[in-house]
Amino acid sequence: KDFTCTCDKDMSVKTTGAPATCEVDECAAAPCGMGQSCTDPNLSYSSQHDFVCTCDSDMSITKVDGPATCDKDECSSDPCGAGQTCADPNPSPTSLKDFTCTCDKDTNVVTTGTAATCEVDECAASPCGMGQSCTDPNPSYSSQHDFVCTCDSDMSITKVDGPATCDKDECSSDPCGAGQTCNDPNPSPASL
Repeated sequence: KDFTCTCDKDMSVKTTGAPATCEVDECAAAPCGMGQSCTDPNLSYSSQHDFVCTCDSDMSITKVDGPATCDKDECSSDPCGAGQTCADPNPSPTSLKDFTCTCDKDTNVVTTGTAATCEVDECAASPCGMGQSCTDPNPSYSSQHDFVCTCDSDMSITKVDGPATCDKDECSSDPCGAGQTCNDPNPSPASL
């Protein structure tokens, strides 16, 4: 037996009179793609197509003989927060920070890669009632229920997160004059 066997991929591997043990690293050609690692458990010619692609972002996602599907939905961790809608147009490990946050109340407010600053004017619904003015010191989703109702008749009377009690007795200024008794059956700003 004087024949020789030489590996096609590695000419330095030769044997005389018997088949050569040729190794083929299927990972050398980077078949998995970005965001994945490749392992070839058996480097022999007889066991080709057994390389494994593993997602770098989630090691439990693997595929034999081809790229794994490594989708990473950035919205799954709720990066936008309350009052916002998250959308990830390209959920893959190679396109990070491309999610968008859109304010639910104002769809014109959109940011990419970070939470949006959504304003909510709690005074827009006129929660204070007649004879009162409303102020919202911090119109954001994170600080709701902080609006202040102030009585128009007495600016020192205020209440946070609800109408203030602004009773005003119309008889206090003695509108009837001497020799008369004043009676205000409904001492409130609505009856002025």
